[in-house]
Amino acid sequence: MKTKIHEYQKNINILMSKKKLVSLLIVISLSSFAQTKMITKTGKLTFEASVPAFEEVKAKNESATVVLNPSTGEIASLALVKGFRFKVALMEEHFNENYMESDSYPKATFKGKIENFDVTKLTATAKDYTIKGKMEMHGKSKDITIPASIKKTSDGIEIDSNFTLNTEDYGIDIPSVVSKKVSKKVAVKFGATLK
Repeated sequence: MKTKIHEYQKNINILMSKKKLVSLLIVISLSSFAQTKMITKTGKLTFEASVPAFEEVKAKNESATVVLNPSTGEIASLALVKGFRFKVALMEEHFNENYMESDSYPKATFKGKIENFDVTKLTATAKDYTIKGKMEMHGKSKDITIPASIKKTSDGIEIDSNFTLNTEDYGIDIPSVVSKKVSKKVAVKFGATLK
């Protein structure tokens, strides 16, 4: 009887060792996978649709998620529409309810690739790149090409971009009542440091 118990205990120990080994291998593979991607959840997006002589139409979102695969140059970004903050609360309310319909379309996403990207050639001096991809917002999708300035810093890889989006491309209607006060051409600034 003692021999059977001893053998049973031995088998359990072997199984536990195998489980620990499998768990260790999973952790190692996940951590090596994680190292191939760089990420931030504090990407900054600012947009401005102001028209001279009228009240500023400007908002900032400082919680965009950005993921970069440094070995391929593939990049993706997600921003929650309700994350944009305006100086005027009423403007923020109109933006979410009347223009972006953020309850129906809660996020804006971009997925693309940085052309001719080579992470090993990045330095502290910013270089100009072109990013091509697909922007999805307000239920519409459009291929876009944007310029970007990319450099290596002590904190990671820093990406900055300035580009323009057209509200009509995304089915965002600007009522005629305010059409002279809000530009259909929206200036966008994007900045992120990925680690």
